[in-house]
Amino acid sequence: MTTMTSNVSSAPSNAQAAADARWRVLAVFSLGFLVSYLFRGVNLGFAPHLTRELGLNAGDLGLLTSFYFLGFACAQLPAGILLDRYGPRRTEAVMLLVAVAGALVFALAPGMAGLAAGRLLIGVGVSVCLGATIQALSMWFPLSRMPLLNGVVMAIGGMGAVLVGAPLSWLLLVTDWRAISVGLACITLAMAALLWFGVPDKPRAGKESLREQLRGTRQILASERFWRVVPLTLLNQGVFMAVQTLWVGAFLRDVSGFDAAGSARLVSVIGFAMMAGCVGAGWAARHLERRGVSLYAFAGTGMTSFIVIQLLLMAQVPLPPVLLWVAYGVFGSSGILTYAVLARSFPDALIGRATTALTLTVFLSTFACQVGVGLVLDLWPATGGHYPKAAHLTAWAGLVALQALAAVWYAMGGRRARREAAATR
Repeated sequence: MTTMTSNVSSAPSNAQAAADARWRVLAVFSLGFLVSYLFRGVNLGFAPHLTRELGLNAGDLGLLTSFYFLGFACAQLPAGILLDRYGPRRTEAVMLLVAVAGALVFALAPGMAGLAAGRLLIGVGVSVCLGATIQALSMWFPLSRMPLLNGVVMAIGGMGAVLVGAPLSWLLLVTDWRAISVGLACITLAMAALLWFGVPDKPRAGKESLREQLRGTRQILASERFWRVVPLTLLNQGVFMAVQTLWVGAFLRDVSGFDAAGSARLVSVIGFAMMAGCVGAGWAARHLERRGVSLYAFAGTGMTSFIVIQLLLMAQVPLPPVLLWVAYGVFGSSGILTYAVLARSFPDALIGRATTALTLTVFLSTFACQVGVGLVLDLWPATGGHYPKAAHLTAWAGLVALQALAAVWYAMGGRRARREAAATR
């Protein structure tokens, strides 16, 4: 009788412990993604100081900033193998130490080469933050919750986009970019320790051999389901991050006529809008699916709306700028929903590699977009650090045209998927 009572009383306790572990996983991995987002956008605030101290032009600045995305992209496929082999907790905690080293190299760098090396190391070090988070959540939560949970993670990470706006501008008034970089190194080291010691592990199935893992990676890259979502996702996320993390300030200044303080405030507004968009899209996706609207279709609608918002900004329609930039932040985050689409398209053993493969394409796109915008701007002469409106609009027009083509491909993929589903009934 005593044993039976003990077993009954321990059941709620075990359930509570499991719930506590799940929410701890969500909180800690989301903070890790916040750290990666801080590194992603910090050069937006550093840009005027780097330009003034080192004499960089737009092309140099775009190349320097994009080294983060290059390092991030190059590490994705190895990171996916590490995630599926060693799990998200250990992989992310160790990789963050590389980001610590990169932040210190950046802080101490005397010139362009050192700064680029630092950004490259930072990109490699935080390359697993998103993939590890998605993998960890898929291990601890039901897949039906993934659109909403991914949105929550992106919203928390999006706080980094808020912090690199007005708060970073204020901080740069009281200290310099080198001291801030050292501070980020310390924060990242603390984050690695929190992951290593503060997150539980979940028992996993037997490990695959390296050959089996490489075979799984090839399976993902050869999958039509993967390439249905990639082109529009990589352009949606790549363009949004390239602009949000570097070029939005110059666009607001040269095209919309905002001063430095007004631009910094709008950068923070975009960050808050992105946070709201991530959570709102995740919540809406879950509820619309219950009403028969597929996640694939909903994600495509959001990414196509982002194209429309860019056209309205380029046309400078007579609407309040804050309204348009809020919409830019809301719909610029739409591509995150396709991570949930992929999580449902592949078995659990491949989720880490599938998400990092998609992230690889996104960050290669961001690298190309960030460098490309800088090169296009440099085709026009700068006057006092300002570029003509035509330079910005030309760069944006090229990016919008690519997104429109990708949206057509995405819509065609949706029709193919519906035909396949009807054929299997």
